[in-house]
Amino acid sequence: MTNGVIASDPVTAVADEQPTEGQKRPLEANGLYCASEVRILVLDDDQSVCRVMQAALTPNDYKVDAVFEPAEMEAVLRRQAYHVIILDYVIPGLETAQVLDWIREHQPDTSIIVVTAYPSIDSALNCLRARTYDYLTKPFQIAHLQRIVTRCLESRGLLRMSETALRESLGNAIRERRKGLSLTLAEMAKRTGVSLGYLSQIELGKNSASIETLYRICLGLGMKMSELFETVQKT
Repeated sequence: MTNGVIASDPVTAVADEQPTEGQKRPLEANGLYCASEVRILVLDDDQSVCRVMQAALTPNDYKVDAVFEPAEMEAVLRRQAYHVIILDYVIPGLETAQVLDWIREHQPDTSIIVVTAYPSIDSALNCLRARTYDYLTKPFQIAHLQRIVTRCLESRGLLRMSETALRESLGNAIRERRKGLSLTLAEMAKRTGVSLGYLSQIELGKNSASIETLYRICLGLGMKMSELFETVQKT
């Protein structure tokens, strides 16, 4: 840590969070993985808040930097590109509009998540106009912040489902739809021309279905393929 900047250090920052044998990191447990390096910046004048956010996000293998000195914030924004910036809306000594201008100038491709202890209609409208990704009021549950960050990174294609998780999610969606229609596997096999055993393996997430097979299944379920994948995305 130098000059109000808490730099990401994957070796020390997660030393107490390393998974033991048989355990998985939070992202892995949810069937997700980072498609590339993910960099997050926290801008908050409260050093303890910076540390809490950094500790909460680092175990996912994100690289998380945090700045609590207002005088250092613009310099850090110039130095390194970030995918997500978590910004405290009220930082003593700085105008929020000025900080948002800095972000637009130096980090044009970042997604901004605003946190504030002083929520108001004006600040919420300002954030909407600035096209921030989300607006979170303090105090908040760390798990809620983690979900917002995950959703944001997924929307940018930086987090993806593993092949295993995708198979299982597709299988669950197909099974739930079939049961909702009160169809047996045998009836589905007859409707789709797909063998009963293969359908069973697909529903259990043990086998990957080809596009043609998924198309047949969707026809048998009376739904579009896009609806099937939307269901998977929501889960």
